[in-house]
Amino acid sequence: MSPDDPVYYDPYDVDLVRDPWPTYRRLREEAPLYYNEKYDFYAVSRYADCERGLPDWETFNSGRGAIIELIKANLDLPPGTLIFEDPPIHDIHRNLLVRVFTPRRVAALEPKIREYCARHLDPLIGERRFDLIAELGAQMPSLVIGMLLGIPEADQAAVRESVDNNLRTRAGQQMKVKDASFVSGEMFEEYIDWRAKNPSNDLMTDLLNAEFVDETGKTRKLTKQEVLTYVTVVAGAGNETTTRLIGWMGSLLAQHPQQRAALVADPSLIPNAVEETLRFEPPGPHVARYVAKDVELHGTTVPEGSVMLFLLGSGNRDDRRFPDGDTYNIHRAITQHLGFGYAVHYCMGAALARLEGRVALEEILTRFPEWDVDWDQARLGQTSTVRGWETLPITIG
Repeated sequence: MSPDDPVYYDPYDVDLVRDPWPTYRRLREEAPLYYNEKYDFYAVSRYADCERGLPDWETFNSGRGAIIELIKANLDLPPGTLIFEDPPIHDIHRNLLVRVFTPRRVAALEPKIREYCARHLDPLIGERRFDLIAELGAQMPSLVIGMLLGIPEADQAAVRESVDNNLRTRAGQQMKVKDASFVSGEMFEEYIDWRAKNPSNDLMTDLLNAEFVDETGKTRKLTKQEVLTYVTVVAGAGNETTTRLIGWMGSLLAQHPQQRAALVADPSLIPNAVEETLRFEPPGPHVARYVAKDVELHGTTVPEGSVMLFLLGSGNRDDRRFPDGDTYNIHRAITQHLGFGYAVHYCMGAALARLEGRVALEEILTRFPEWDVDWDQARLGQTSTVRGWETLPITIG
């Protein structure tokens, strides 16, 4: 695309997804409200528009989904699919999960996460080359989610593969959506039946036993299908995004060796490096909403029934909010970024993702203070929802 051509944004274009940042910049400056005729959606790219629009759930609904293809399919989604719900039902379901997904439960995972990282990284000491995603990034998040839910470690790879398959799309193509089976939770049915008879100290047991007041005012427990849906949402949200975070830390710090050396010298900088990575390369670069009523943006009326794409990745680089936003800087004083979404759908697993990212980076830097990436063999994953490395071969020495 020539700079003289009208700006064009296509979330399914493989080359654009590989390097969306020049297009994002042009969108922010030339077309802050953008319309794509081919796929029939609108998009906003400035931080202020994301900050203003995402809390306005009455205008920008989540109830039909958060992906363009899902919204256009107009499916009946099962209750408990938190990321695809609006208040007040969303608040009821989210508050229930908050009760069982506690900070104490998350914090208690740190020694187990650290032990897992050590178990997988120690055998690699002395190796000249390994794939950071295959050896750690793809495995550790599924293990953590498995520990939370109470799924045996031997079964976690199969769960991760199933979740990945639900998100995977062919390069340049849209996600195929026929029905709501991808959130049905069938793969977890045997675990839930087992846990119902054999309670344990895990999230699945707590969900089975939690009482709450539903939208009708009735005090009750979750149905089996509701538990299945909750578990599916937690498993899906916690696997893919944290894998991408670990990959982005590996690639960005290879490109910025002086900043990596600063982290080695002063590990107290690591939490801020995790935040800057989430700002600079958010695993979830955009989120869609159904436009429930006419709304005026940048002098144009977006009609009811439209799809609006909030370009979180673009908002995170908006110089109006983050000066010199296209520069990666682990020393940056970071205010609220959009790496975990915003407002009512702010990621419930943010604290867990931060914990996993921090521990993974601490353990990597302890063993491998320097590395390069074999860029010719590195490959970005292609999905409708997340963006990140499918393979990231790193070389040592």
